[in-house]
Amino acid sequence: MTQATANELDERVVGRRWTVRLDAAGRGSAAVRVSCSRPTCVEQRLPSATVGRAAAVAHLKAHLRAAAGPRDGVYCACRAESCRTHIRSDDRQARTQPWRCGGAVVWAVITDRERRWWQAMECCSRCAAATPGAQVVTTAQTASGPVPDTPDAADRPSTTPVGAPRFSDRSVPAVRPREVPAPRSAPVRRRHPYGRIAQRTVPQDLRPVALRDELAELGQLFRAYQQRTEPDLALLADLHERKARAFATWADVTCDTGLRLDARRAEQAAATARLRHQQRTGGGADSDGPAVARLLTAATQWNHARSVLAYVADHSPLPGPEARLLVVMLTLRTAHTGTGNLVGQDLTSLGLTDPEGLVEQLTGCGWLSIPGTAGDLLASRPENPTPVTVPSLVPHEDGPAPFTFGRKMRPKLSGWAQRVVSDKKLRKARTTAGTRLLALTLATQTSASGRLGPGGTGVALDSLAALCPVGPGELQRLVDQLTAADWITEAAVTDTHLTGRLTEHILPLTCPLP
Repeated sequence: MTQATANELDERVVGRRWTVRLDAAGRGSAAVRVSCSRPTCVEQRLPSATVGRAAAVAHLKAHLRAAAGPRDGVYCACRAESCRTHIRSDDRQARTQPWRCGGAVVWAVITDRERRWWQAMECCSRCAAATPGAQVVTTAQTASGPVPDTPDAADRPSTTPVGAPRFSDRSVPAVRPREVPAPRSAPVRRRHPYGRIAQRTVPQDLRPVALRDELAELGQLFRAYQQRTEPDLALLADLHERKARAFATWADVTCDTGLRLDARRAEQAAATARLRHQQRTGGGADSDGPAVARLLTAATQWNHARSVLAYVADHSPLPGPEARLLVVMLTLRTAHTGTGNLVGQDLTSLGLTDPEGLVEQLTGCGWLSIPGTAGDLLASRPENPTPVTVPSLVPHEDGPAPFTFGRKMRPKLSGWAQRVVSDKKLRKARTTAGTRLLALTLATQTSASGRLGPGGTGVALDSLAALCPVGPGELQRLVDQLTAADWITEAAVTDTHLTGRLTEHILPLTCPLP
């Protein structure tokens, strides 16, 4: 506890004062340290600012409980620091307007606006009331008793203030309890009586009144939308459209070019939100059908799925549809870091004729690395998965990564591909690995309504052969298997294109083309 030196003109005891501070523990860390001006207090290190503030307040309260109450008649601690409410001894001009302390002595607690420090001090109640934001914790108990000329008070020291005149013919009146003035509250900013929208204040005198009310209501609706836990892009598009109309009217009334630019930006935001909603639900601009809840919901995710298939088509180490399907699934499992975990069921569920032989071929050519044998990989179970590594996918500092999606996107793409190749209808029809690879490829080559090809015009056979390496004669057989499994309907293989439409229950697994 610090003790300030008293002024030579006033020999009273200086009020006590101490400060508790909250500071950052170091750069780049959320940890904080709590320190106290009392030399006996040990510095604390805490993990966050929230925990640090609670500890600092508790530390200050403990000091206030342990300390004795405020002492009557002490010198104000704030005056010793030459605060703005007191006169400095070297400022002679200010002596014409002295600050008059008064009232009972109190414990006052003040803090800064950001709550980075807390200070407790003994001062008079008038100084506490004049300090913005100060809170009075405890008030000194003033003495009240007989006058000094009674025998009981003969030896008691005089309570007359130092320097005040004394008269022998007048008795000193008994000291009465002094009332504590109410502390002056911190200034509170007055908010505008009307609303705000897009960091703009809606004027109270804006006319017409319907426009003023519409702007205020839109501001409240946008703030309410920000508090939602789940996005609603259709609702957001409607709000942006209303905002565009309201800002355009506001610009016409005030002739403000900035408002007109904000109206255009709101129109663009409404169109973007509407397009994203259509992409997520699978409906088109003129679609009257029900919305489709797709497993991959955004256009960026659909593009990432197509990029993986295109990458495997250019970097597959083995020929044939079965090897291509296995390489696609392993690439999706290890795409981000080049490493991943596999169990035997991940391979046996792909419909491969010889999964162990394919794994041995991939490890033999160096494309895949596993700690044991291919048989050990097939025998592994979920409680003890086998770690696998694809060296070509391990990121290097001197070269770009093959894929642009991040760590959280990889399991979404891998889960989508696993759902497609393990679809119930494909498993019940006992389709081959080539058929499942074709199903996975066609799921990325449809329109929003499920029609094959961009705009529903069909998939070109040359581009389909690059993604799914099957011959023209074998393609018809695989299409027939998908038709029998109720995956595709109205399918037709011409000399140049494969046309048709994926069935309705497959639409949630599709990745529509732009």
